[in-house]
Amino acid sequence: MFKKSLSTSVIKKTLLSLLSAFLLFFSWPPIGFPLLSLIALVPLFYLFANLETKKEIYFYSFLSFLTWNLSTTFWIMHASTLGMILAVLVNTLLMSFVFLLAFIVKSKFDLKRGWWAMLCFWLCFEYIHLNWELSWPWLTLGNGFSSFPSLIQWYEYTGVLGGSLWILISNLFIVQAIDSKKYRYSSLFVVLVPIIISFFMRDSIEKSHTQKFVVVQPNIDPYVEKFNGLSSDQQLDKFISLALNQVDSTTNYLIGPETAITENVWESNIEKSTSIIKLNNLINQYPNLQIILGATTFKKYETKATNTARAFANVDLFYDVFNSALFINKSGVEIYHKSKLVQGVEFMPFENVLGYLDFLSIDLGGISGSLGTQEYRSVFSKDTTRIAPIVCYESIYGEYVSEFVRNGANVLAIITNDGWWKDTPGYLQHLDYARLRAIETRKFIVRSANTGISAFIDPFGNIIDQTDWDQETVLSSEISIINGNTFYVRYGDYFGRLASFLSVFFICFLIANKKKKL
Repeated sequence: MFKKSLSTSVIKKTLLSLLSAFLLFFSWPPIGFPLLSLIALVPLFYLFANLETKKEIYFYSFLSFLTWNLSTTFWIMHASTLGMILAVLVNTLLMSFVFLLAFIVKSKFDLKRGWWAMLCFWLCFEYIHLNWELSWPWLTLGNGFSSFPSLIQWYEYTGVLGGSLWILISNLFIVQAIDSKKYRYSSLFVVLVPIIISFFMRDSIEKSHTQKFVVVQPNIDPYVEKFNGLSSDQQLDKFISLALNQVDSTTNYLIGPETAITENVWESNIEKSTSIIKLNNLINQYPNLQIILGATTFKKYETKATNTARAFANVDLFYDVFNSALFINKSGVEIYHKSKLVQGVEFMPFENVLGYLDFLSIDLGGISGSLGTQEYRSVFSKDTTRIAPIVCYESIYGEYVSEFVRNGANVLAIITNDGWWKDTPGYLQHLDYARLRAIETRKFIVRSANTGISAFIDPFGNIIDQTDWDQETVLSSEISIINGNTFYVRYGDYFGRLASFLSVFFICFLIANKKKKL
């Protein structure tokens, strides 16, 4: 099918692999133009079709993905150079392995089945990368459209993996069109039709009622002030002082960032903690007010009740530490424990195997080591308003967030820090990815960042108001409450599950073919 026209020049092969990396980089938020991703893999796919050895395809795909990963997520180094190296290296190895596996299918059978294997293996990889303990889905291909939500309104049916599939198929058809005219019109069709569909998906959404939200961005430096400089009382006083610039008798919800409370709060005695008393005093001034914000909380056990429980020194008792979201109102305090944790910071992946490497855990201040989690996606409810408390990194996971909505959430509240990465693309990408959750669930998002960008996002992924970076400020807005579940909320990452199922068949075919030859 393809002419063996590729030169044996190492320089030309290297330039093709780097061209894919640069196109991916320039397509990526926050500075990129996402339609470039629809052609970004063409040079790599061309190499895939024409190279003859496994070593070559692995080397050139590795070079391409290493360049892309490094240029796009270098900002991790501000928190940990080792963490950045591991994230980039592991992601690169896995992406290159997808190309290698698909190339083996092509070599054993034919190019056509190689392309099918490429589609299945890549989507399978992204799906696994959303769900296993080494999860790092930051560069899931479908995330690349997050800063241009008008192009991907159909994510409410497919989720982010639908965007990944669109990118893969578009690149595949374009690389086929290079060699055969019959694919030229079909490649244009594959590129344009999803965009056209998206522009017709701007129907009005049925809204139940509105609630007034106030969002505080205290802008407390996580390295200098958060855990070492300012006391817990000073930080909370600053939060309340900022909130009072906007809170009034009509305010329904006040949203603060992750770890807004740095006092060590014991859950069994939470009502008596200094921070909760101060916040209840604020609520007494405004009886309609509910407060959602982050805290580090502790739970005591008489036995080692969980795998993450720690032992007290010299006492036969145990306790867990949680990165929590608190819901405070006249009725008391509800708690949600963050459960999608950051590996190497909040938990050690594959602890039964790698537990001895705990000394490599990244200490970003506060509590280090493996934190506790919870199984159920709790929703904070008051009358007919039901809010999903999404803590920081959890907002990257579409299917995870959809669990809150299936449990009744009709508003998404994201509380985060975002100051760890300093003024780099990291916090901007994190903000943009939140816009995808709005489209997938068709819910308004209220986002409070300690040092990043706080924002209100509508159900179409548009930012309707936002703060600046490194700004001590407060926002206020009326948010519409939207009930009901989208197709994606109901069925999740079905593309990933289907691709994983088909990938197993391809692996079985390879094994059967090998045994047949033996």
